[in-house]
Amino acid sequence: MWETDVSETTVKIDEKGRIMIPKEIRKAAKLKEGSYVSIKAIDRTVVIESEESVAEKYSGIFKISKWPEDIDEFIVEATRKWWTNHAT
Repeated sequence: MWETDVSETTVKIDEKGRIMIPKEIRKAAKLKEGSYVSIKAIDRTVVIESEESVAEKYSGIFKISKWPEDIDEFIVEATRKWWTNHAT
């Protein structure tokens, strides 16, 4: 059986519904500023999983003359426009 390193802690939700992910948890999950995560609720359990950025996932797929400041937002918007133009 594979053994998994588990980091666990308790944090408090602030008045705006935010939580702070402690440094040791971010380090264990290889999260850094600008990282993407998916969040889902399964019954009373909240699951946060790290996600690969859209830019990293599709690196090299677009040919662009000038790179936007936030490539992830650019790709999401370009995809949204494409789907709007190709909706059935």
